[in-house]
Amino acid sequence: MYWQTTRFRLDLARPLVMGIVNVTPDSFSDGGRFAEADLARRRCEQLLEEGADILDVGGESTRPGARQPDADEELARVLPALRHAVTLGVPVSVDTSRPEVISAALDLGVDIINDVRALQRPHALAAVARSSSAGVCLMHMRGEPGTMQQDTDYDDVVAEVAAFLDGRLREVLSAGIAPDRVVLDPGIGFAKLPEHNWALLRRQAELLALGRPLLVGWSRKSTLGALTGRPAGDRLAASVAAALAAVERGARIVRVHDVAATVDALKVWHAARLPS
Repeated sequence: MYWQTTRFRLDLARPLVMGIVNVTPDSFSDGGRFAEADLARRRCEQLLEEGADILDVGGESTRPGARQPDADEELARVLPALRHAVTLGVPVSVDTSRPEVISAALDLGVDIINDVRALQRPHALAAVARSSSAGVCLMHMRGEPGTMQQDTDYDDVVAEVAAFLDGRLREVLSAGIAPDRVVLDPGIGFAKLPEHNWALLRRQAELLALGRPLLVGWSRKSTLGALTGRPAGDRLAASVAAALAAVERGARIVRVHDVAATVDALKVWHAARLPS
């Protein structure tokens, strides 16, 4: 299976690692560390040195209770990092929902639009559809980051997430976006309690039945903290274990903060699967 993006056709026979570049002052685990432009550019280079296959630059914190920046503020955060990232020879993703940011990023040559709101904001889908080849990641979330944890009542979380993603996939395809440009994300931790996240992992095969590759983001999530009792900065082992469990169950892209450790773990996982 492949993922078509603006400049790259990504072979997903090997699971890919998407490295997180937060250029926000208030992300839940590394807010402010890379908000300054020079630090963000260096972060991009560091993650590539660690083995990242994709860089994902985001200028809006989506932690519960986070304040949304306006369009100008988000653009000021992400554009310096994106301008540098697209020169580094790897696929570049922008983590955004705003049509203004989508259009500006695509004008720079960004490869992927990674949208936690699944292109539901007015004009967001049209902004992506104007591109002939940009990749898209559609994620499940209820409501908005500031209030999403107030909306966690599901009869069957896996079935409801699958139905939402199927509906968004159909809408995107009807707008003229080719299927091989789209991957899906169940939205671990977004309007979900720990038991919902574990169900999504255990029953991941039901999401794969939608026919598109899965991108998952377990890195440093609060569900791992609830299980281990560790704060966000001490969840490396749990994050790597969750990424491996997701890949073992068929995920093709893992979105992570700790690239080097995840890359090493995936090398071991791959070697263990080689025929003797």
